[in-house]
Amino acid sequence: MPNREELLTAKTAKSMDLEVREKFGIPTLILMENAGRAVAYEAMKVCSKGKIAVFCGRGNNGGDGFVAARHLLTQAVKPDVFLAGKIPQVENEAKTNLEIIQRLKIKITEISENNLSRINIAKYALIIDALLGVGLSGEVCGIYKNLIALINSSQAYILSVDIPSGLDATTGKILGRCVKADKTVTFAAKKRGMVIAAGPKYCGKIIIADLGVPL
Repeated sequence: MPNREELLTAKTAKSMDLEVREKFGIPTLILMENAGRAVAYEAMKVCSKGKIAVFCGRGNNGGDGFVAARHLLTQAVKPDVFLAGKIPQVENEAKTNLEIIQRLKIKITEISENNLSRINIAKYALIIDALLGVGLSGEVCGIYKNLIALINSSQAYILSVDIPSGLDATTGKILGRCVKADKTVTFAAKKRGMVIAAGPKYCGKIIIADLGVPL
């Protein structure tokens, strides 16, 4: 296992997640819970009042966002949750957390090219970016690319989950388009791409949150 000072590549971050599951028997659902709770904690430090939007992808990064939305609700903050795509496209642990917030009556807006322009981005004081994680390798395209542009056009404080969406976790390269965060809550250790090339400009202040696994 790495220490908190070690820089992770996308590959080593994925390997660490696998080791945590196989060696320690800690399921992804628990890691997602701890990640989302940490994000919500940082969000409340920044914005205890005002509207919060959570933009979620369909994978585990989006799952962290769903958990964060639930924890915000426990603090009497009801966020607006936006999903890049359709609800049936969300699978596995992210789906579990999506279904939980649905039962809690948190509205989830499915975003497509048809309704993107209807989002009133100006009303949000804080935006949580949970669109794309460290596993991103190809160029950002489609609805994700347009959502990133929308987020960057806002005057809100932007908090990214694990890594700004669109940043290569290994090289620090912008993969077509990237969220420009004010703060990034990353997990276990910093990713190498956060401190080289475009990384520092797009990550903002970096917070390392633990996932309940001693390093």
